[in-house]
Amino acid sequence: MRRPELTPRLRMVGEMVPAGARLADVGTDHAYLPAALILEGKIPWAIAADLRQGPLERARATVREYSLIEKVAFRLCDGLSGIRPGEVDAVAVAGMGGETIAAILSAAPWTREQNIPLILQPMSSMSDLRAWLQANGYVIWEERLAREGSTLYTALLVGAGEAKPMTPPELWAGKNVNVPLRGDWLEQWTARTRRALDGMAQSRGEEVYRRRQVLEEVYTGLRNMKKEWEQWQK
Repeated sequence: MRRPELTPRLRMVGEMVPAGARLADVGTDHAYLPAALILEGKIPWAIAADLRQGPLERARATVREYSLIEKVAFRLCDGLSGIRPGEVDAVAVAGMGGETIAAILSAAPWTREQNIPLILQPMSSMSDLRAWLQANGYVIWEERLAREGSTLYTALLVGAGEAKPMTPPELWAGKNVNVPLRGDWLEQWTARTRRALDGMAQSRGEEVYRRRQVLEEVYTGLRNMKKEWEQWQK
């Protein structure tokens, strides 16, 4: 059966969606994710939601192309604002900044109250998202990594619960210690942190000093995590 080809980062998200769940795909764009999962028989039904009309029209075109019009509903809405509690069993929010994802969840407390599995793929502000989840009654059950071209992406499977406090480097790089790309992921974040510290070398001021202290702690922690990973691989 012909079906949409998911990119590695979207395939990773799809693999983390619970089988049999009614899925809300927030920021759906072309609706490739729900279409592929329905055609594979993994999920029975989905809501494709997007903030803008253009992406939602592309989603409708995909659904028509694969004859799924009775299995996908469409919502023009900001985040989860157009989706009622009880309509879905899982939510995917992929390809947005971490602060945007946090804002979407903050406006939809029913995801926590009903312990809805959330598959989140932040493209930036990952430490901010992890810190927000930790502070607002969510726990990260699992993290995965995927490589697409030269870029590494992460995805988080999240639910309601009390999380153990994460260290600053864990907020940046996560705690996904058993995935094959973990070493490359830690190397990437170590290099980014080192560049940020080098860029601050000539800056002065109390705020810069505090920021440098945080980054130094993160940098040291990331290096230690990388050493532990290398030892674990031997």
